Amino acid sequence: MEPIVVVGGGVIGLCVAHALHRRGCAVTVVDAGPARAAASHGNAGWIVPSLSGPVPAPGLARVSARWMLRPDSPLYVRPRANPGFLRWLVAFWRRCNARDHLAGLEATAALNRRTMSLFDALRADGVAFEEHRDGLAFVYHSRHELARDHAALAPLRPFGYDAPLLDAQAMRELEPALTRAVVGGYRFPQERHVRPDSLVTGLEARLRRGGVDLRTGVAVTGIEHRDGRVSALATTAGRVAAEAVVVCAGAWTPAVMRLAGVRVPIEAGKGYGLDYAPPPALPDPIRAPLYLHEARVAVTPLAGLVRLAGTMELAGLNGRIAPRRAAAIAAAGAASVRGWPTDPSRATVWVGFRPMTPDGLPVIGLAPGFGNLAVAGGHAMLGVTLAPATGEAIAALLTTGRAPDVILPFDPGRFGGHRRAR
Repeated sequence: MEPIVVVGGGVIGLCVAHALHRRGCAVTVVDAGPARAAASHGNAGWIVPSLSGPVPAPGLARVSARWMLRPDSPLYVRPRANPGFLRWLVAFWRRCNARDHLAGLEATAALNRRTMSLFDALRADGVAFEEHRDGLAFVYHSRHELARDHAALAPLRPFGYDAPLLDAQAMRELEPALTRAVVGGYRFPQERHVRPDSLVTGLEARLRRGGVDLRTGVAVTGIEHRDGRVSALATTAGRVAAEAVVVCAGAWTPAVMRLAGVRVPIEAGKGYGLDYAPPPALPDPIRAPLYLHEARVAVTPLAGLVRLAGTMELAGLNGRIAPRRAAAIAAAGAASVRGWPTDPSRATVWVGFRPMTPDGLPVIGLAPGFGNLAVAGGHAMLGVTLAPATGEAIAALLTTGRAPDVILPFDPGRFGGHRRAR
């Protein structure tokens, strides 16, 4: 029997491979690489079911139109005369309404129900990674936005997420590093965070010990298929026969799926990270992860490192670093954390590409028109959070022939993406 081939060696692909291997499947992972250079290695590392709401949200269309004029804003859209991108952008803006946002939040939160237990299961199975269980504090400079967002937490309560509203004094007692500009916030104590590169390397090591074939520096150049069945991949290292294929290529997923004549509307949302190693000397060290709401910046303390991550730049697949965006992230840290340096030159700056769908929901399931070609992508900022649940769902689908109910809202066919290949 030929192996199930997973295309993509990031956290999603490795969790898919792990779940399949645990079910007794032969698995091969191919990744174009280079290793250690993708978004799965450089991100905030948060495990946060509390952030299950999709990116398109009520009011975001109006706000993003204003942000588009500022290259240092939390969301920047670089104008491009690309019909596919323009269709994506229009569809994204149309999803910025209360009904679609609530439906997406509930679907994603349901998929997240087992997230913490699945991470515990990874560790129990011998996957070694740096993990912290310090909760997550949401930090606000605007009382109006704090009151609005706190009231909007209601849909999360059935999933076990509720938090008292904290005033400025309570927030500084919780996190003494905060500045006087912080007016309040709230905290979810059950959230966790990991060092993402340690999770990836831990998964790789566990898979290799189990005999999974991991091939790096191997790009897919073709997909052999007939009558809705994939039989092999053409790669830069030769032909790879396959019982089934799962494409988990992040922002490169559309390019791979096009080889099978399938359209998947994923755009690259470039995010920036600033790594301070060692951490800056502060009057009070940061105790736990912080979400700086107005700037949309994540602050993550790790062993020997503090990482600031944020912004969303829709500008295609390019790795250019805009100094203004890095400076804006550093300034956000200085506005909320006492003694934080405003100059980003002390940090190592990197970028990564978040795979973004127009409705803000991942794409998980069989490709339309195929019986053994699956896709798992479009997880936006929840790649680490949703990776184990996605892996379990894909493994269940391919080993039983039935999609678990929990992934039905993420069906790749919702975009009508199949077309006849030339």
